[in-house]
Amino acid sequence: MQNRVTDLLGVEHPIIQAPMGYIARAQLASAVSNAGALGIIETSSGQLDQVRDEITKMRDLTEKPFGVNIAQMLVRDPGIVDFVHDQGVRFVTTSAGDPARFTAALHDAGITVFHVVPNLRAALKAIDAGVDGIVAEGGEGGGFKSTRDVASMVLVPLVCSRVDVPVIAAGGICDGRTMAAAFALGAEGVQMGTRMVSAAESPVHDNYKQLVVDAAETGTVFLNRFHKPSFRVLATPYSEAREQSGEQVPMASLDGLFSLYFGGDLDAAFAFGGQVAGRIDEVKPVAQIIDETMTEFHATLQSLAAKYA
Repeated sequence: MQNRVTDLLGVEHPIIQAPMGYIARAQLASAVSNAGALGIIETSSGQLDQVRDEITKMRDLTEKPFGVNIAQMLVRDPGIVDFVHDQGVRFVTTSAGDPARFTAALHDAGITVFHVVPNLRAALKAIDAGVDGIVAEGGEGGGFKSTRDVASMVLVPLVCSRVDVPVIAAGGICDGRTMAAAFALGAEGVQMGTRMVSAAESPVHDNYKQLVVDAAETGTVFLNRFHKPSFRVLATPYSEAREQSGEQVPMASLDGLFSLYFGGDLDAAFAFGGQVAGRIDEVKPVAQIIDETMTEFHATLQSLAAKYA
């Protein structure tokens, strides 16, 4: 496939992997890039020495393009643009902050910039900042969210109708059918998060992956609806016990996060994941996920054309 997203990213398939903190590192991202999509290395952990090591590992594991995410709410280093440039990165997604903060500096460094947005107002602000593209992220996705969340079915066509840059749809994407739906809404690419958390190459513990596989479509909870930060996580006794809280729900400790992610203790922290977990029923290698997605995407388009065109 060739479109504006594949041209800007230099990839075969217009699919990017979401930049999950501590998860979106070389083991997973290199598998995504090697499959012809775009792997993303996170910086939201704030551990830039480790991120630098992960980027070095990426160059050992793949010769394909990859990108880096700058999560502004979590990255406090004022030298982050120089850091990314010094690693030779040529594509960045920015999120959780003002798109005007880094876009010009990233462009001066020769880096393509897509900004992640939860609503139209943020998308238009990103356009004013001069971004090269938009990641429109629906509220059904996992992770940090706007308190006034908007579903992808509403958000993606709305943003696409108001901007001229390419749009990548995020939230609810896990296969070729959902990718085809996103393209029908005007997107030119998709981002997968929960699907990649549960991939074979994901570094998280098998208990976390099985939690995704076992989840129903109703198996997420939205925490801090009236506080910041708001976030969507998979339903567990730990998260459900805090779902009805009228007080701000604090993030789990780093030790708790590691105990869940890499030790498999589902009562130690929040397991980020989106509603699309209800459609994921198997742990698969990344290459199989990408291949099946593209095959089903084209088959879906052909089926619709045969039936209705």
